[in-house]
Amino acid sequence: MPAAEATLIIAASEADANLYYAARFLAPDPFIFLEVAGEKVLLLSDLEIDRGRQQAAVQTVLPFSRYEEEARRAGEATGLAAVAVRLLRERGVSAVQVPANFPLGVADDLRARGVTVRAKPDPFYDARTVKTAEEVAAISHALAATEGAMDVAIGALRAAEMHGGVLTLEGEVLTSERVKRMIAAHLLERDYLAQHTIVAGGDQGCDPHEDGHGPLRADTAIIIDIFPRSIATRYHGDLTRTVVKGEASAALRNQYAAVRAAQEEALVTIRAGVEGPAVHARVCSLFEARGYRTGEVGGRMQGFFHGTGHGLGLEIHEPPRVSKIPATLQAGNVVTVEPGLYYPGVGGVRLEDVVVVTETSCTNLVKYPKLLEI
Repeated sequence: MPAAEATLIIAASEADANLYYAARFLAPDPFIFLEVAGEKVLLLSDLEIDRGRQQAAVQTVLPFSRYEEEARRAGEATGLAAVAVRLLRERGVSAVQVPANFPLGVADDLRARGVTVRAKPDPFYDARTVKTAEEVAAISHALAATEGAMDVAIGALRAAEMHGGVLTLEGEVLTSERVKRMIAAHLLERDYLAQHTIVAGGDQGCDPHEDGHGPLRADTAIIIDIFPRSIATRYHGDLTRTVVKGEASAALRNQYAAVRAAQEEALVTIRAGVEGPAVHARVCSLFEARGYRTGEVGGRMQGFFHGTGHGLGLEIHEPPRVSKIPATLQAGNVVTVEPGLYYPGVGGVRLEDVVVVTETSCTNLVKYPKLLEI
């Protein structure tokens, strides 16, 4: 009988979504996960083993120290790879499938000990791309918290006063950093963590991943992109709005109208069986038809130069993509829809909602309004 191929993950589940998905156990340090013949096994340190036996969604939790001691008595190495090999031999496993981000050094050690290691590209767990009702509920809860944080940010901008083109609130200059702190505090009170939140005004918003810094100005586009993670469930929300405190220029209004139309075009196109690149192409075509060209000008990209959307769940960016990358949408996918246009001198505009793909269309999980001037 040939030896079974098994799934092996060695990582810290706090930083590895595949491991958390498989074991539903959160730990800050690396541990060993093995799945073979329908059995999920964890090897945990003495520090974590009791908690693991109570919390992990696995059949078997074993002490790492036992295998380590056996290796020590046999005069063998005692690192993660050596201990993992003892477990593999015990289970009759000589070949393992690992995620694409599996540690190279550990993989080399396993191969040196006679284990065949095969990396599987993302999605490592295909089931992660199709969300269960429970997962959709967790994402919806995250989005509700995100909408509340968006309301805090836009509320601060609405309440701000304009002095020489600079926004002030309660007598102090309103900066990107200050608004991001408001967002983070609101979310933390609700057991969500916000990192790398974007509050980017003016030309800063023309770099889609610029966090934003310094004073916010009146009559200027301000992109607010909030994507927190639940401390309890680990699932993310993701929401972007573009607003102007004061009066937008005619060019900015037209740009905003084009982005909103492009998002609507994507929303009516998305359904099970549709190719992600086809959705993305329709967005690009709408922008082109309205005269919004994409390309490098003066050494800087402008126009629409990112994907239309991405999967959302335990990671902020996960398969499937709604972009040039091949992907067929399936019922149960949860994806963002976030076209944008970026032109220095006018500003950046991006609008982002999150939808669940259905057999015939998609369901928007976001209720937050879209208003340019506030």
